[in-house]
Amino acid sequence: MFASPLLAFWSPGPMELLIVGVVVLLLFGNRLPSVMRSLGRGVVEFKHGLSGIDDAPSENSGGSGGSKSDSDSE
Repeated sequence: MFASPLLAFWSPGPMELLIVGVVVLLLFGNRLPSVMRSLGRGVVEFKHGLSGIDDAPSENSGGSGGSKSDSDSE
């Protein structure tokens, strides 16, 4: 009963964070690049969703595609 109020004020120091980081690196080191890659893709997709960018072609992108095909035919 005495320890529970003390836990509310406990925050990890630099040494504890370093130890946790090393343990996480040892446990998930081989999967860490793929996890970070998928996290980055998720952030990019979230930003695109916020700005309203869609994967569907719009009227503006159709015009640039037409000029691209004109230069290919030359």
